[in-house]
Amino acid sequence: MKRIVVITLPLCLLLLLGFTRQKTIQYEQPAPLKDRPEQILVRKSYTTSYNRETKNPNWVAWHLTKSHTYGKNKRSAEVFTEDAEVTPRATDNDYYNSRYDRGHMCPAGDNKWDATAMAESFLFTNICPQNHALNKYEWNTLEILCREWARKYGALDIVCGPVYDTTSPTRTIGRGHVWVPDAFFKVVMCRTGDPKAIGFLFRNDGKKVTLSSVVHTVDDIEHITGIDFYPALDDKVENRIEADANLKEW
Repeated sequence: MKRIVVITLPLCLLLLLGFTRQKTIQYEQPAPLKDRPEQILVRKSYTTSYNRETKNPNWVAWHLTKSHTYGKNKRSAEVFTEDAEVTPRATDNDYYNSRYDRGHMCPAGDNKWDATAMAESFLFTNICPQNHALNKYEWNTLEILCREWARKYGALDIVCGPVYDTTSPTRTIGRGHVWVPDAFFKVVMCRTGDPKAIGFLFRNDGKKVTLSSVVHTVDDIEHITGIDFYPALDDKVENRIEADANLKEW
């Protein structure tokens, strides 16, 4: 007598799908870049697009939740580290006596929630040469404000990175010739309730500015950087929120 094996529908589906799980949509990730070198590196708390020519990230993106704004892991226990996954790459020696800070893109303050996340925030693929005054004041102020917004709204989708002026000679630091950005951008999206987004652009010169004076629409930042932000959004929502930026609404 033949044995008849009955496989239930859920098990059949699991076998057909190879036990794969549905992929989570990462709304914070920009579209792939076609006009410059790009190596995507996925970390515990952020994703970075590395450029082997500039030896800086093209962009760094992360989903910042309310719970990620708290934690016991301190940056004082960390050191800046070469990223062995990329070559050529920036080193600590490139920054020595350069007069530029090792400027975090995804900030250490967003990674206190996990020891690995904190350590990975100190990889040079998350770092750019940044004017000390900008790093200490305006850039830090916006980082703190984003954490406040994450606590207020529950979560944010953030992307930031360097901007280079192609009309002027490229400045570099160190023997590795790490490119010095002329400016830095940051775009922030909130999907809680009625979605909204806002962009910022800071010159990398340390001149004091008000936050309201560096506000731009996401459309503006896309035009300046050549990066397509938030492509996973519904087109109607994306078009609407990227065309408007009002700091008072946050």
